[in-house]
Amino acid sequence: MKIDVLTLFPEIILGPASQSILKRSQESGLLNLNVVNIRDFAFDKHKKVDELPYGGGPGMVMRPDVAYRAVQSVLEKDSMLIMMTPSGGMFDQRMAASLAEKDKLVILCGHYEGVDERIRLLCNPLCLSIGHYVLTNGALAAAVVIDAVVRLIPGVLGNAQSLEEESFSTTDEETIEYPQYTRPREFMGLNVPDVLLSGDHLKIKKWRQEEALKRTREYEETVKKMAIQQEQ
Repeated sequence: MKIDVLTLFPEIILGPASQSILKRSQESGLLNLNVVNIRDFAFDKHKKVDELPYGGGPGMVMRPDVAYRAVQSVLEKDSMLIMMTPSGGMFDQRMAASLAEKDKLVILCGHYEGVDERIRLLCNPLCLSIGHYVLTNGALAAAVVIDAVVRLIPGVLGNAQSLEEESFSTTDEETIEYPQYTRPREFMGLNVPDVLLSGDHLKIKKWRQEEALKRTREYEETVKKMAIQQEQ
């Protein structure tokens, strides 16, 4: 399996990758791990990669133009693109088993408030989160996903490998986070939703709640479809 990881903090991935099962899987040729620094794709001399979110709110959002350049630098026709983000669906053992069957993964790691929504719209990644809690950045979550997936690759754990699977799902009371947008206002024909530019905080709150519910339903359907495909 080949895994390309796009992150602002390569050392967070390279540390675990130099140890234990991940190290041995690379030495045996079962895993080809490539870590890319997103900052290398910034447009200015200061290597700026994020901006304040449109519509207000805390934190910073990764620019779509920078993220898009980084993704395109490694994305191949048969690659599966994954985005680690607080607005992603819950990663579980069932998903790990499904991803372990892929030949090529590209993992985009968000930071602070995540990545501009237009990356999801343009690149259609599988958006994943490893839990309902806050992490410093997506590279930490990506390291967990990589470890969980690689150990399920045939041959990585040898004859002692256990394929027993546990499954967890999002409950009706839980929703994943709404889309985030930042500058530029227009990117590759996609515009920031007008409501985020309106200054009407009640409308913005309502829009975000509706988008969060919509995204949760979409993720649940994706998980169901992948489970059906795996059983066939």
